[in-house]
Amino acid sequence: MLSSDLFRKIRQIEIRTRRLVNDTFAGEYHSVFKGRGMAFDEVRPYLPGDEIRTIDWNVTARMGDPYVKRYSEERELTVLLVVDASGSGDFGSVGRFKRELAAELTAVLAFAATSNNDKVGLLIFTSQVELFIPPRKGRKHILRLIRELLAFQPQQRGTDIKLALDSVNRLIKRRSIIFVVSDFLADPDSYRGVLTVANKRHDVVAVDVHDPLETEIADVGLLALEDAETGEVVWVDTSNKRWRTAFAERQAALAATKQQVFNRAQVDRIPITTAADYVVPLATFFQRRVARSNR
Repeated sequence: MLSSDLFRKIRQIEIRTRRLVNDTFAGEYHSVFKGRGMAFDEVRPYLPGDEIRTIDWNVTARMGDPYVKRYSEERELTVLLVVDASGSGDFGSVGRFKRELAAELTAVLAFAATSNNDKVGLLIFTSQVELFIPPRKGRKHILRLIRELLAFQPQQRGTDIKLALDSVNRLIKRRSIIFVVSDFLADPDSYRGVLTVANKRHDVVAVDVHDPLETEIADVGLLALEDAETGEVVWVDTSNKRWRTAFAERQAALAATKQQVFNRAQVDRIPITTAADYVVPLATFFQRRVARSNR
């Protein structure tokens, strides 16, 4: 039984994301993620200018007049939303937690997929695969995915991106679109190899959700920093400029290595921050993909 608060959140996300998809992303999604090929549609009478190679000689012989085969794009795709539910998602210094932002982003992607009659599935992971819902179609199914994301209580707090991608490769046999929604704070070397393998089998897109405070900390004096995944607490003096500089440099190095791993695996990254609306980076991703496909 859904609580009234959870039901209200699901309804709010549905209204916002469906409107956003219909107004902004539905057409771009269709342009970016093509079908798997061309499927036979019907035959029709030959018209001047038609390609001779499309003539259906069996139908032509029966009817006594030339007929050609028509083909349509085989649109149906499979989309898998791979969502990081580790402890670091319970952080947000600007308005909302990364986990809440990830849930809404996932809803946008799910509704964009279902608007094109694609199947959508969900895999939630921490240091283990905590939930897998096989891809299906329809609004009712999408609402179930959103409900699971909002109400989910993980058993573990760590992160294992390699395990999640290994699981995707094992569970999803047909080439699919894989959106990995995470903050990717794990060591990039830990998932470097499997990411390359996964992107050869599928079309992998990294949705990188982060918070400004994870890259730069202001001078606020003595501060307790807790690792959300291990529970370890460290006290730091943020008034120490050398410490703040070293922290920023470490985070910049992590970001650079992460981007290098994405580039080598030929995986697109969508940077999302809790400090700004996600519409612009999503739209930029779709526009970049469309431009690339038109080259």
